[in-house]
Amino acid sequence: MADVEAALDAAGLKNPHVREYVRYYAELTGAERVEVVSAADDSRLIQEALEAGELSPAGDGLYYSRSFHKDTARSEERTVVATNDPKDKGVYNNWKPASEMKPLLEDRMRGASKGKTMYVIPYLMSPPGNELAPWAVGVELTDARPVVLHMIRMSRVGVEFVEDLEDPNLFVRAVHVTGDLENLGQGTPEDQRYFVTVADERTILHFGSSYGGNALLGKIAHGLRQAAYDGWASKKFLGEQYMLIGIHDKETGKDYHICGGFPSASGKTNLAMMLAPDALGDRYHVSFYGDDIAWLWVNEEDGRLYGMNPEYGVFGVAKDTNELTNPTALHSVDPGTQAIFTNIAYNPDTKEVWWEGRTPEPPADTTGWLDWKGNPISERSEDEKDAPWAHPNSRFTTTLDNVPNIAKDYNAAAGVPIDAIIFGGRTRDREPLIRAIHDLAEGVYDGLTLGAEATSAAEGKEGVLRYDPMSNRPFMAYGEGDYARHYLDIVGAAKDQPIFAHVNWFQRDPEDGHFLWPGYRENLRPLLWLIQLRNGEVSGRETPVGILPTVEELNLEGLDIPEQDLETILSIDVDRWKQEMGYREEHLKQFENLPEEIWEAHRRVAAALDQA
Repeated sequence: MADVEAALDAAGLKNPHVREYVRYYAELTGAERVEVVSAADDSRLIQEALEAGELSPAGDGLYYSRSFHKDTARSEERTVVATNDPKDKGVYNNWKPASEMKPLLEDRMRGASKGKTMYVIPYLMSPPGNELAPWAVGVELTDARPVVLHMIRMSRVGVEFVEDLEDPNLFVRAVHVTGDLENLGQGTPEDQRYFVTVADERTILHFGSSYGGNALLGKIAHGLRQAAYDGWASKKFLGEQYMLIGIHDKETGKDYHICGGFPSASGKTNLAMMLAPDALGDRYHVSFYGDDIAWLWVNEEDGRLYGMNPEYGVFGVAKDTNELTNPTALHSVDPGTQAIFTNIAYNPDTKEVWWEGRTPEPPADTTGWLDWKGNPISERSEDEKDAPWAHPNSRFTTTLDNVPNIAKDYNAAAGVPIDAIIFGGRTRDREPLIRAIHDLAEGVYDGLTLGAEATSAAEGKEGVLRYDPMSNRPFMAYGEGDYARHYLDIVGAAKDQPIFAHVNWFQRDPEDGHFLWPGYRENLRPLLWLIQLRNGEVSGRETPVGILPTVEELNLEGLDIPEQDLETILSIDVDRWKQEMGYREEHLKQFENLPEEIWEAHRRVAAALDQA
């Protein structure tokens, strides 16, 4: 049995509540030893992981890791929000009673870390000194060293964060136990895994994984699910799956900040990390704050809505990341950045890495190359030759300081004022390039009906949206109606309201299927129009579903787009929209306690479409 007291004393960890918590789970899991870690331990832990074969060198200051082949992504069906109040049950939060889930998880964890080290990771999910920092402190316990290394990149790690608490008991208790990965029955009726956030007790219990959001508990479990619940319970803030960028106008000296939610595969990370197009680069600079999570609150001093990225790093999808799609992401994992790649293709002889989309074709000489499962690509059978080299959810982990256009004030305690909140899904028609919404209730209504098209391969009908409210569907912590009320209250309290908008980079020509808008860096152009609209510099064109830019208002300098394509992306298909309104009503009827303001917004849009 581990000598817990000696380990905590050696680390200077005095907080009595943290000590009690560590003692309890060290005994429950049967850990052989306990080690408290800080960011300063990174180099030593990297070396230990290399020696243990948990990491492999992937060039100068770069590392490669591989997870168990059945443990490569979040598992939403095994993810649960548990509380002591059945009223917290929503449509999407997979609610279960805390009285059922806590004993079940502790039973799974009992003795499961025998022979292992329990690492104690005190962390902070906010810039130090931020107004929301009291809700941002946590202590993750994990029996996996690679998880520690990822947490050091994704959060601020150090004992000082639990020693300086005004209320020493106000921290998230986050327990991760890997379990016997090869014998957990992943994806079968006997699946042993559970990933539980006991939201009203601020406790996170994850068993049966060593990968991503299942194991880095500061990220999704705390940064999204727990934060969403805390924000609601405290009536102080919103925890959202939003990207956050800054736009600096060099001509006027003004700065603008935009955050927003996008369902999976709708371009969120590429937008968050975009650079200004060459034609506009002399005037505008785009800064990166975050690509995945934003916490929003109203600053009582100036009455504005503020936002910050609680994370300290980027856990990015490698697939299709290249110099065209996202040069910013590519250079955030340059040699010397101490970045970690997971589940991509790796050549142990040359220390190179590769993933689909990294280059147009994979390396021609397959000698030495291993796929994401560790199998030699040169020995593949005819049936296997077209299988991916890297897993589609392969990742890179790097700190914010490595992002080339990281905002200078990303770590400032104050956060940044929010000028606009945008939503964007992947739809081939119906949604124009951008439509702005001045009304708060209509903006929240738009976010609640956000979605991306289902394909024939996915659930749902071809061309019908799979709704993802606020892009938070997998991370809802309480009922959607209560969530809408809380969102209206928080943003509604701001004296200077942000403008809402919906964007869509993915309209296609129905004849030949080409994208009507070039996307990527050019996406700055509609966002600049949105800022001008908020500033009263342009007026746009009113439609039943929002304000659209005119061709003259959109800055198209240096861009050549066919007139017909422009006309299509700057207009709406009224009949297609009328069809959509029926689906929206069906979707919203699922949610109990939905505020009347949301239904009024729905009726307003429907009536405007009928009159169009």
